[in-house]
Amino acid sequence: MLSQKSKELLTSSKNLLAFSAGVDSTALLFLLRENNIAFDIAIVDYALREQSAEEVAYAQKLAKEYGFECFVKSAPKITSNFEAQARVIRYDFFEELISSRKYDNLLTAHHLGDRLEWMLMQFCKGAGTVELCGMREIELREGYRLIRPLLQHDKEELLEYLQTHNIKYFLDASNSDEKYARNSFRKKYAEPLLQEYKNGIIKSFEYLETDSEMLIQEEKILQKNALTCFKKNNARSDIYHIDKYLKSIGHMITKEERKLLREQKTVILGRKYVVTQVQDYICIAPFIKGEKLTKEFKEKMRLLKVEPKLRGYLAEDSEAVEFLSLLLA
Repeated sequence: MLSQKSKELLTSSKNLLAFSAGVDSTALLFLLRENNIAFDIAIVDYALREQSAEEVAYAQKLAKEYGFECFVKSAPKITSNFEAQARVIRYDFFEELISSRKYDNLLTAHHLGDRLEWMLMQFCKGAGTVELCGMREIELREGYRLIRPLLQHDKEELLEYLQTHNIKYFLDASNSDEKYARNSFRKKYAEPLLQEYKNGIIKSFEYLETDSEMLIQEEKILQKNALTCFKKNNARSDIYHIDKYLKSIGHMITKEERKLLREQKTVILGRKYVVTQVQDYICIAPFIKGEKLTKEFKEKMRLLKVEPKLRGYLAEDSEAVEFLSLLLA
């Protein structure tokens, strides 16, 4: 079930699997073992359900039985916007492990159903080719690859695999709670569409990926402390990279913010981040009001053609100023 492209990358790399003990990640764990791919696992306990302790215990049992490491994170209590906050906690945990233990790849068990749900949600909000394409099998992140080896398979195939091999897994009741938009889209639209049009949906995603690659030019992300820069390209590509970076640090761009990014050279997002063009680069930094800036500093910023709304942050970070000066030289 794993694609040849994924297998080749995973066989020669150090891998960390995002594990939950549910259908998808349990199937991926055993498929990796079946293909002789080495990996460790990481699981987050949000302590919202009594069953979560059993899921962690199962993860630890599998690690002991099959000889890989199991890392556990006990999440702090989340009081609002659970899905977004949980994602930040989860990826912060994974990326800390990737950095400290030198993993090459983070593996997630997203499947065809997840991809279709995401596409339908984006379509209903208003989206273009890049957003509709959504998840990709292999995605480059800062310092690692995010690999989704199951994107060509739906949940029914994964369930059949587990049942055929008599493999234990857990079902999370919250996945059926339709107060979450994703669950509603899954039950009402994605699952019926997959039952009837699965092969066509797979082919459509292949076309979307090809079209997306023509629109988006991958740019190297350059960073110094909280300042992030990349080479300016076309508006479509620039917004894609802005969105991708901010999402990685927990900020989701709104529809109105996207509109402003298309129309304006400098935009303040959520009163927290400034996104601006500085010569041939797009720069992103925390938004800090610049107060009592020295004449010498203002003149330096003027010569570099730095937008005033970015100067507040730079005034507090001399290393970022030096980095930006060298970048623009």
